[in-house]
Amino acid sequence: MDNYYKQAQKGAWISIVAYILLSTCKLIIAGMASSSALKADGLNNLTDIIASIAVLIGLKISQKPRDHDHPYGHSRAEHIASLIASFIMMVIGLQVLTDAGQSIFSRDIEAPNLLAAWVGLGAAIVMLGVYGYNVKLAKKLKSQSLHAVAKDNLSDALVSIGAVIGIIGSQFGLPWIDVVAAFIVGVIICKTAVDIFKEVTHSLTDGFDEEQLLHYKEAIAQITGVNEVNDVKARMLGNHVVLDVTVRVDPHLNVIKSHEIADEIEQMMNDEYRIKDTFVHVEPDVYEKRR
Repeated sequence: MDNYYKQAQKGAWISIVAYILLSTCKLIIAGMASSSALKADGLNNLTDIIASIAVLIGLKISQKPRDHDHPYGHSRAEHIASLIASFIMMVIGLQVLTDAGQSIFSRDIEAPNLLAAWVGLGAAIVMLGVYGYNVKLAKKLKSQSLHAVAKDNLSDALVSIGAVIGIIGSQFGLPWIDVVAAFIVGVIICKTAVDIFKEVTHSLTDGFDEEQLLHYKEAIAQITGVNEVNDVKARMLGNHVVLDVTVRVDPHLNVIKSHEIADEIEQMMNDEYRIKDTFVHVEPDVYEKRR
């Protein structure tokens, strides 16, 4: 468990360092080159710093052990961190849209210096590298908060590419393209915020992939001694799956044998699906008794 949090925090820290360097560079160059698109991109990275810090705090809280009023632990702090990150991104995204919208109707729009395009391109390459690292780490650790960070990394790379296109396009006598690119950046920021919000709220309301539940049910049905799988429910606590299973067994089995079947189900779910928290309720198969 400690290793999980150390690796997850490493991914978040890499994102924070990258964002601090890139946002500083972008905002300075945007002012020098008069680029609305690069400024919007830099502001986007500022939100990412705050969001990544929120994720780090969430990961830290998640490490706290169970206590009297948190019998399932504090793992859902990861979800809360991702939720906060989505709110921050939405606020900045709307600000970028507002600024870009006002600039579009401005009469004195100037084409930005091409230096802004080179900065944006370099930033996109850096963020694609950070995204590649974090998405692999998120899949390995099955961390929702780190997955949100990785998704944000990819969004940032695409935002930078969009800014580059807008800056280059403005060089061909169409300076308004830079402002339009800034507007598109705002739209991307808001969409990413909405996607993260929907994913996190789905988990917080105990939503779970129905297809995955079906896989679990089919696997449990193959266990020797299980006559029928009555019910399978699952929910996410941070990056951990908690599974509740109800099975029917031969009513003539004694308590020891029934308990062995439950143990076998728990072990199988741990071995095949890395689910450590499986709670099995065993019921007598009344139909078997009638036969």
